[in-house]
Amino acid sequence: MSKIQTKALDVKHPDQRNPYKGRHQSYYGTGYDSPLDAMRGPREKLMYVQCVLTGTDARQPDYLATVDVDPESPCYCKVIHRLRMPYLDDELHHSGWNASSRFFGDTSIKRNCLVLPCLASGRIYVVDTGSDLCAPSLRKIIEPSEIIKKTNLSFLHSSRCLSSGEVLVCALGDALGNARGGLLVLDPETWEVKGSWGCPEDGLFQNCDFWFQPRQNVLISSEVGEAKFFITGFSPDNLRKGRYGSKLNVWDLTTHRLLQRVDVGEDTNPAEIRFLHDPNSDHGYVAGFLESSIHHFFKTEDGCWTAEKVIQIPNKKVSGWIYPEMPGITFYIVISLNDRFLYLSNWVHGDVRQYDITDPYCPKLVGQVFVGGSLQKGGPVTVLEDPELDCQPDPFVIQGRKVQGGPNMMQLSLDGKRLYVTNSLYTPWDKQFYPDLIRDGSVMLQLDVDTEKGGLSVNKNFLVDFGHEPFGPARAHGMSYPGGDCTSDIWE
Repeated sequence: MSKIQTKALDVKHPDQRNPYKGRHQSYYGTGYDSPLDAMRGPREKLMYVQCVLTGTDARQPDYLATVDVDPESPCYCKVIHRLRMPYLDDELHHSGWNASSRFFGDTSIKRNCLVLPCLASGRIYVVDTGSDLCAPSLRKIIEPSEIIKKTNLSFLHSSRCLSSGEVLVCALGDALGNARGGLLVLDPETWEVKGSWGCPEDGLFQNCDFWFQPRQNVLISSEVGEAKFFITGFSPDNLRKGRYGSKLNVWDLTTHRLLQRVDVGEDTNPAEIRFLHDPNSDHGYVAGFLESSIHHFFKTEDGCWTAEKVIQIPNKKVSGWIYPEMPGITFYIVISLNDRFLYLSNWVHGDVRQYDITDPYCPKLVGQVFVGGSLQKGGPVTVLEDPELDCQPDPFVIQGRKVQGGPNMMQLSLDGKRLYVTNSLYTPWDKQFYPDLIRDGSVMLQLDVDTEKGGLSVNKNFLVDFGHEPFGPARAHGMSYPGGDCTSDIWE
């Protein structure tokens, strides 16, 4: 790994003048008493966005951008601060917090550290957001050598805070990219690596994401595939060889023992996983991103867990693309805090969909909008057969900016009325499917949500363009609110 001068952390730019300075410096507490209480929380004003420069000619480090999303602010839709990492080629991935709403009311606990795992380097950054909400700083760097020495885990994907206060980080594989992934445990006070979370007797498996439900005493993890085959991009040669994931792993949250493995189908690639927010619920969903599907998992009457496919995005038969059939590549999902709506993004097709999940067994499509993707009119792709659309969507242009790439990461406002979207997946996949995204950089969009009848529309007044960043065009990935959000808080 190449290390650049750490003075890059202190670089300032004219557009970083902070309208909140002096009056919005303190950190938030530990969230809200319940999911419905969170929906009544204040409107978001700041967003932390992971910006990736890994694998580009700029040879600059990734950074955490603070974005002003307050429509009353003079810096609305602008990056007001950039925290640059001290190393190159980290590939910042899905962030999590040092504390969750599980600690609501405990004045000794503060949600003031953002945990940033790195998919490429296997490093973890702990970012201090408590000293200055708008200008976070680095608190701790956990080097891959320490993680490998204590756990032999690498290719770090996402993190979440446990009920015990410890922080879990999931790893796709071992240091060589083999299918020996798992969860590593961090001490939230010292940020030391405490070891692996699972029991050695249960073995090691493929891994990707995880979610847990304390009242069910269960943690469920997903298997995206062997890291060494995922990190080089997609190849059909890897299909039907066990290299891509097919299972959910069900764990006892207290004993860390493996209880069950649930098969969701060969090469489904189960990735992002979510329980419903209701702490009593035993229902959840997982995105099968290669299959472009959503599986509903739940506990049966006999106490076992099962999964059923409830959404299938059909492939399009096309010409002018790298393969004769085009999948949606459904990687990311978000569930509203009242558990009424599920949102999914089809990164290749280019659409975001909203489903009513009032009946968890039978999601109903109620909203859809195209914000990029590979199906747009006037491009190299011609759709030959499409069971859903009568014609190809128009190119997506906002404020004169033609958007490259397709929707991937999402973050929902607490009240459920605004859905934020970015359009980078992972550097090797970005280069393979959207090379212009590397050249032009990505965007952050805001979709307006009809929370009564369902429906999505693009807010044409909102655009954060990462194509003209000071260090070169950047690709925006995950998004987090200082006060907690739909993708990090777990109640019990």
